[in-house]
Parts: sequence; structure tokens; C-alpha cells
Amino acid sequence: MRDDGTLDDQYGPDGSADRSDDTPSTDQLTACAEATTARGSLRTRFNALLNPLAARPGRSKMAMATGAVCCLGLVGGFTQIGTRPAGDTPNPAASAEVAQRAAVDAASRGLARESTAPATPGAAPSASPSVTAKPKAKPKPRRIVPVAGLDQTQMNNAKKIVQAGREMGVPRRGLVIAVATAMQESTLLNYASAVLPESQNYPHQAIGWDHDSVGLFQQRPSSGWGTVEELMDPEYATKAFLSALEEIPGWQDLPLTVAAQTVQVSAFPDAYAQHEWRANTVVKEILG
Repeated sequence: MRDDGTLDDQYGPDGSADRSDDTPSTDQLTACAEATTARGSLRTRFNALLNPLAARPGRSKMAMATGAVCCLGLVGGFTQIGTRPAGDTPNPAASAEVAQRAAVDAASRGLARESTAPATPGAAPSASPSVTAKPKAKPKPRRIVPVAGLDQTQMNNAKKIVQAGREMGVPRRGLVIAVATAMQESTLLNYASAVLPESQNYPHQAIGWDHDSVGLFQQRPSSGWGTVEELMDPEYATKAFLSALEEIPGWQDLPLTVAAQTVQVSAFPDAYAQHEWRANTVVKEILG
């Protein structure tokens, strides 16, 4: 509107006379167009490098407000490189493909893998199922054979004498004296007495007539050696003899016949010596 109240006719032949500065010149328009084209081309190339799967059409255009913004738009374009403009919608198919690849990659890293580490040098191979070892058979007792002219019954009685003496802790010399004494008194047989019928009620291997003398050592109940039942037991009879032998001072240094006679008080004191070598042989066989 002019000062005289007349409206400006921009479509008139003269146009707007007082706003000629609002009309951009041909040079300004050309410069802005070239700058905008260059900026858009550069940004499109950078976006293509950074996001090759993103869709290219449909990019929004930035409007230029003034010539100054147009000239400085190139600088603003550089600051927006790699940023998706508003309204730029990604391709759903491409996004799904990227997500699928990521899922497959994550799953493959989560799988349990067999170890490829080399085996430890010298490591023993895995053992096969163990086989229960059969228990070792207990060794059979050594069979003691009769020696020194004895039969098996006599040898068994000699073994009972040696075992009873070992239970008492009697040394080997005492075992030899005991075996030699039984050889002389009963020929290593467990005697019952015909004079003492009670003695025949117990296991016995022979019957004698020498008063009430019974057992391997022909000990008499009437002399205080023990009851008939006790004296018919080879173990008890042996321990009774050895207990009396150990009461003799220095018995181990005495001749066998002297030691035996001191205990037995026999009518034939020198008879025991003849059995010493045989008694040694028997004890040796039993002790092994």
C-alpha cells in the first residue's frame, strides 16, 4: 500500500515499486540452487555409504528461508551426515534381514561346542568299566605232617601242646620239654584210667592202669592237679604242666630230664632225656 492509499499491484506492469529488495536476483537464485544441489548430493552419498540397506527415495527436502541460510546450508549438511532425516522410514524387509542375521549369529555363539584343546601329554585314556576283582582265596593252613616216628593222632596232640604253650608266651625250650615229657608219660596219647571210670566219660585215645593218672601228662586228680574233666583236656593239662615248670628257678638252663623230673616227680627220672631230639624235631615241624 502506498502512502497515497493506493494498493500495490504486484501483478501490474510496474510491480511493487518500493519492495524491489524482496525480489532475489538471478545471481542469488543460481547460487542457492547450486549450493542446495551440491549439499543434497553429498549427503545422499554419505548416507548411502553408512546405511546401504536404507531406502533412498522419499528423502525430505530442506527449505531455504533466506539467502544466508542457503549459503550456509552446505556447512549444516556436513553436521547431519549419517543422521536419518525425520520421516525417513527404513525398509522393513532390510531391517528384518539384519535382525535375522543378528539372531542367527547370537544363537551360534550360544551353542555348546566340543573342546578342541589338545589332550594332556601322558594322560591315561578313559578307563573301561572296572571289573570287580575276585577276592583272593585265603591261604590254606599248612598241613603239619607227622615226624620223628609219630602217627597223625600223636602229631595232633603235640600240636595242641605247642599251641597252648605259645598262648602262655613260653619260649621254645619250654615247648620242647613239654613235648618230651608227654612222649615219656603217655606216648602222646590222651589216656583215660580204668581205675577212675569217670575219666572214660571224656574223649580219650587209650586206657591205662596207673592208679588215677590221666591225660597226656598222666597227672593225678588226687595230687591236686585238677578235676578229672580238666585233666582230660589237653590244653588245660599242658598249661598246668608249664605253669609248674616256670616256677622252677633257672629252668631254661637245666638239662631237660632234670627240669621234667622236677615237675613230674617220676619213678624213672632219667627216662625223659631219650626223647629230647625227637621233641626238637616235632616242635620245629609245628612252628615251621
